[in-house]
Amino acid sequence: MSNSTKVLIIYTGGTIGMVEDPETGLLHAFDFDHLLEEIPELNKFDIQLDVHALEKPLDSSNIGPQSWVEMLEVIESNYESYHGFVVLHGSDTMAYTASALSFLLENVNKPIIFTGSQLPINKIRTDGKENIITAIEVAGAYENDKPVVPEVAIYFEYSLYRANRTTKVSAENFEAFQSPNYPLLAEAGVHIKYNSFAINKGNSEKLVVRKNIVEQVASVRIFPGIQKEVFQAVANIPNLKGLILETYGSGNAPTFNWLTEELLRLNEKGVILVNVTQCNTGKVMQGKYETGAHLERAGVLSGEDMTYEAAITKLMYLLSCEELSLEEKKKYMGINLRGELS
Repeated sequence: MSNSTKVLIIYTGGTIGMVEDPETGLLHAFDFDHLLEEIPELNKFDIQLDVHALEKPLDSSNIGPQSWVEMLEVIESNYESYHGFVVLHGSDTMAYTASALSFLLENVNKPIIFTGSQLPINKIRTDGKENIITAIEVAGAYENDKPVVPEVAIYFEYSLYRANRTTKVSAENFEAFQSPNYPLLAEAGVHIKYNSFAINKGNSEKLVVRKNIVEQVASVRIFPGIQKEVFQAVANIPNLKGLILETYGSGNAPTFNWLTEELLRLNEKGVILVNVTQCNTGKVMQGKYETGAHLERAGVLSGEDMTYEAAITKLMYLLSCEELSLEEKKKYMGINLRGELS
């Protein structure tokens, strides 16, 4: 292998790193020291590969801010030594972790590609091998000494997505993810076709890593018949700093007096309120109907066309920026920071 391009594989856990015991049928963690034995095709790359496993690999359902910090520290300490990174992650919360890292890593100018699989790596029909192989190729892709994809992205089943535009849509199909409001960054066929118009241009500034993640956020999904007590159970959480409202259609919610009063109270307390739609595609337009306009009057910010995963992780990120005032945090919530907003 040539040392011309170096890619660090970061294993966090998940199905892609599991193998089935032929005697018991139980899944257990794969020994990544034998990665090249399991996927011999990797030997054909003109890329130097190294592997770093988190101290305690986790099912992605158990991954949260503490694990994000561990990933951030691995990337930060190895950032200057590698041309790109591949993060192997369980698919269930991949869109959350990838979105979070897209915000917490400021001034990214290298590929950080998340991937995983629906079937364990040693299964005959696994999707994991192709996902790993292509994710590595994307992470190591440079033209004229510049990375082709200098941003945080997700590669899954022949498609490369912007991390903070992605959501998981299927628990059983290999095509498990979609990017509802943004085009693909690349499509893998006979060749990898990069959509350069959709890819971030990178940043020449020094990498900044945010690790003081604020977790005091919550969300409420509006549904027909929602009761005041249900909303208050969330709204009255001690030390709440941010609340996502998942609303109908273009950002609509019932015009109940109690809901308006609760939102006004939260706004006065300094809780940042953000409106995202329950729909897969489209955007929040709070002034379109009275059912949305009353939220705007109560101080709720429009989440525009952000995914739920992007909205809640962006909120956590902005709340961690201690140098910003409350009003500045609210302003930046509506500004496109990493390509998460159209």
